[in-house]
Amino acid sequence: MNKYHQFLRMRRSVRRFKGDPSTGLGQRPIPASVVDTILHTTTFAPSAHNLQPWRFVKVASDLGKEKLGDSLISKLRADMASEGAPQATIEKRAQHSLARISKAPLIIILCRDKTALREDTKEEEIMAIQSTAVAGLQLLLAAEAEGLSGSWVCWVLYAQSEIINALDLPENWLPEAMFFLGYADEEPQKSQRYLNEDLTIIR
Repeated sequence: MNKYHQFLRMRRSVRRFKGDPSTGLGQRPIPASVVDTILHTTTFAPSAHNLQPWRFVKVASDLGKEKLGDSLISKLRADMASEGAPQATIEKRAQHSLARISKAPLIIILCRDKTALREDTKEEEIMAIQSTAVAGLQLLLAAEAEGLSGSWVCWVLYAQSEIINALDLPENWLPEAMFFLGYADEEPQKSQRYLNEDLTIIR
């Protein structure tokens, strides 16, 4: 197996990140140049009709994380309450989610520009969604290439309008995924993968 395949197979989701080495507290900062490199590499992902519908929101400040967390968790609480979840269960999940947001050194919200369509059809919308998802994988691999680790979460899908309002985003930027990035402070767990023979049909 060559080094490129080895690199592609080594990526794992990481949820704990290192603190600032100068203080041992907070989060180890990610240089702005590294973030710029990651996002620039992400833009080289393929897209249907080369429309490049992806948009990025960098959330690194305490205030930005607070606004993001409030918008997500208020919607989460409302949704879980409407489903009849016990209050203790709601609060446990809310506090866990808020902790993950506050402890992440950097959060990238991956948005899709809903106006980046060749035609206003369902098929073209699906193409744009697929293209944005491909950019998400490119982002994670670019982060790994810079020595960072992260995880992909899709909580934002449940609170798109709330996030747009809280972070003052353009109305046509639809949040579709969120990435927690930082320097890993845990050994990623090995995950079982289905055998390609079980996933492939030959005709």
